[in-house]
Formats: sequence, structure tokens, C-alpha cells
Amino acid sequence: MSEDDSRQSQEPQEKRRSLFERISAAFSGEPDTRGELLAILRGAQGDGLIDNDTLRMMEGAISVSELSVGDVMVSRSQMVSLPIDADFPTLMTEIIESGHSRFPVHGDDKDEILGILLAKDMLRGVFADRGAPNVHELLRPAVLIPESKKLNVLLKEFRLSHNHMAIVIDEYGGVAGLVTIEDVLEQIVGEIDDEHDDAGDDAGLIAAQADGQFIVDALTPIEDFNERFGADFPDDGYDTIGGLVTEAIGHLPETGEELALDRFVFRVIRADARRVQAFQLTILPPSPEEAG
Repeated sequence: MSEDDSRQSQEPQEKRRSLFERISAAFSGEPDTRGELLAILRGAQGDGLIDNDTLRMMEGAISVSELSVGDVMVSRSQMVSLPIDADFPTLMTEIIESGHSRFPVHGDDKDEILGILLAKDMLRGVFADRGAPNVHELLRPAVLIPESKKLNVLLKEFRLSHNHMAIVIDEYGGVAGLVTIEDVLEQIVGEIDDEHDDAGDDAGLIAAQADGQFIVDALTPIEDFNERFGADFPDDGYDTIGGLVTEAIGHLPETGEELALDRFVFRVIRADARRVQAFQLTILPPSPEEAG
């Protein structure tokens, strides 16, 4: 073997050793706290050992153990549930318009959850009965869980039971909301869109209100915000308006916090443990000097 061939064969091994040494160095100190572990992971990302998406998923997986069902559930007011005594056309209309695949079914009292109806079971029932099926016979058992249940525990239960939805019960025994396996996974991998979700239309990220204010999705690109409102916020450091406001506040904002930037007042109206989600935007009138 020539000297050049020998040198070339050694280069990949040296690169592998170098990468291994960098990984070992990044994790050489045993973390004692969650903060230390996150610092190590962020250091590994800074060194190029893991990419941004991988870091976000690792942070999300760690946060799942600290979040409870109440942090991520769909509230009762936003649930799409079906009455057991509704006629067949009404049920089919609700199923088609919602785009969901699973539905809580309730009795006369909405706190009386009789079971879960799967859209595919409804379709099978139509073909099997040659017409409107008996909904009672199609219901699957509903899983009831408290708001305080930890997400990592729920995820394990979902995996073992093959259930994809659970009904969340409040301290008084009433229905507080529902949670799906998708809600839990989104805490790890980020937002999951399906074919029924609205397409990423930037116009849908900003909604005008009757009182002259606006609801602004935190994922609105800064460039689109500037174009819509004639602003000149820089977009070299952050891509979204949520990132810009979070940086200006100096910490992860909580619901109710406000920040004024130039002539815009951003009030956080929705946020979770990982990011701000939406703002109420108030546009201040120009000062006399600006108006003149």
C-alpha cells in the first residue's frame, strides 16, 4: 500500500475518533439536574454534534415528564362531541365537517360520556347495516383520566393500551376536556399537521377583530408582519414575531404579559411551557410629531 493510500485510509478513522471524542467530551460531566442536562445538550448542538431539530425534540422529551394533561388538553369548550340520540344525518354531518377521526359520545348530560365513536366504525356500520347503524353498538370504551396525570405516564398508557384518546375529568367529576396521543407527541416533535388542518396560509395567521385589534399567531413571519402593518422589525435574528417578542421580553412569556414595541402592543393570550402561541395586537395611534 502506498503512503498516500495509507494516509487516506487513516483519515476516516481519525474523523470517527474525533467525533467520538467530541461526544464523550460533551457528556463527560454527569448532570445532576435537568438544567445541567439541557446545558450539555445545547452545548452539543453548539458544537455541531446534533442539529436544531434534534435538540428541540430532546428538550420536548424532557419537558413531557414535567407537564400534566391539563397543560395540553383540548378544553371542553373546544371539544367536538356527539349526542347519542342524534339522527344519522346529523352525526354524519358533524363527522365530515370536523375532520376528526374520534368523537366522545354523550347522553342527555354532556358530562355523561357513553363511549368513543370512531369514524371508521361508523362507515363499517353503514355498510354492514345497509343504512343507518345502531350507534350504541359501535361505541368503544372511553378512558377517563384526571387533569393532574403526567404526560409521560399517559404516553406509556397510550402505547400499552393502543388507545389514542382519553377524556379528562376535573376534580368534581365533570368533563374538563380531552387529550389525544397527537397532543402528547406534539410536545416532543412540535406541531403535527394532517390533511384536515388549515394549510400554511400566512393570511390566516393574522385575524382582525371587530374592536380594531388583531389576533396574531406567534409563528407569523416577521417579514409578513412588517408588510401587513407597515412595520420595520428586523428579521435577521429571528424568523417569527413570537421569537422577536420573546427575545425583547427576555424570558418565555406567560399568558397576560404585555410588551410595547414601537407603536405595537403585544399581549400574550396563549402560551404553554415551551413557547408563546398567540398575541392580541393593539396598534397605537401615531404621536403628534409623527402625524405632523
